[in-house]
Amino acid sequence: MIQGHLVTFDTLDFTVFSNQQWTRLHESHSKDIKVYWPDGHMTQGIDVHIQDLKALFVYAPDTRIKEHPIRFGSGNFTAVTGVFEGTFTKPMPIGNGKFIQPTGRAFKMPMATMGIWENGVMVEEHLFWDNQTYMKQIGLAK
Repeated sequence: MIQGHLVTFDTLDFTVFSNQQWTRLHESHSKDIKVYWPDGHMTQGIDVHIQDLKALFVYAPDTRIKEHPIRFGSGNFTAVTGVFEGTFTKPMPIGNGKFIQPTGRAFKMPMATMGIWENGVMVEEHLFWDNQTYMKQIGLAK
């Protein structure tokens, strides 16, 4: 069971996420998935999660996760680290019709996902990365 979840998670990041194959997200995420984001907010529902994921690609269309250096699980839990990378090459929407112009800067940083699984899909996904590092790398923070 754990190995199967880890294989599903590899496919999620390496293929579904990195290639924006959103119609396949249901292979790893439940319809009512709860997603806990690095900034502390939580969303619920696969459709909301897809919209949030799509937003990452608007300003960094080459966003990808192509490696999982650490991956393990126990019971219905998985823990996976990844390397989150891409390049800020398109305007970033910030609301009210305003945009931050691209810096052309690349980002590459560690991230981690803790998953809770039921019936072959995640029902909770806890995402972790350092938003300050992310902002520094894309040139929006010092």
